[in-house]
Amino acid sequence: MKRRVVKYVTLSVMLTGLWSCGTVIEQQDSAPKVKPDISKIPDAVPRDEPRSKYGNPASYEVFGKRYYTLTSSDNYVEQGKASWYGTKFHGRRTSSGEPYDMYAMTAAHKTLPLPSYAEVTNLDNGRKVVVKINDRGPFHDDRLIDLSYSAATKLGIVDKGTGNVEVRAITKRNVTASANNSSTSSIVKVTPVSNTVVPNTAIGKVLMFLQVGAFSTMSRAEQIKQQVQQQIEERVHISTVERAQPPLYRVRVGPLESAEYGERIASKLMDLGFSDTRIVTE
Repeated sequence: MKRRVVKYVTLSVMLTGLWSCGTVIEQQDSAPKVKPDISKIPDAVPRDEPRSKYGNPASYEVFGKRYYTLTSSDNYVEQGKASWYGTKFHGRRTSSGEPYDMYAMTAAHKTLPLPSYAEVTNLDNGRKVVVKINDRGPFHDDRLIDLSYSAATKLGIVDKGTGNVEVRAITKRNVTASANNSSTSSIVKVTPVSNTVVPNTAIGKVLMFLQVGAFSTMSRAEQIKQQVQQQIEERVHISTVERAQPPLYRVRVGPLESAEYGERIASKLMDLGFSDTRIVTE
């Protein structure tokens, strides 16, 4: 089924050493005419790999917005919208240098190190897959991850085009630990509420926040914090990501009582011009 979506040309580093900005263009993309048997396509298996030589600059800019590459995927978990890409980009070079294979279990992410591995959960139907992050994107404020055709098919979001997901970074270490001792699994159980999911705070004491944005300077974060705090009664605070280089300063609201409550706050903030809000858990 063909659909019109905004896609991107993957990022690469030119021989001059300059980071080449990805270009966002509107063009046709589609699923393959011959559908593969996805039951025979295994999930990605986390393994220790060297970092991509070209895919991990400290930061890069696309359409005037700067993105800061995380130095580690440890403890990364975030909820947002997933989209997918297919035939239009099949065989093209990804940001890590690998060719894009729409039949492989891979994905694109704006800030996770390349390569990384993540468990992606469809919050609407509970399906899970494990993918290898080997590309950059999607460069839209409302999108968290861009999945390969096979990954999106397994999650059940191909026909719809997008889906509500949770992205949880995993490594060979924590997968092995989980297999050896299921009682200490790092996967958080969730309970559905409306069209989203609320983590069960009784399991692992997971906290939920509404992230307004992430900024490269404390002064900018403080400015946004004050603007948001003037509009809402909930606690607004700044969370620092020290492992990012340079550090990132995240403006967050919460902890929240529920995802549904967070969505109501997000709707209010969107009317005030804060369009990049998203629910995150820790």
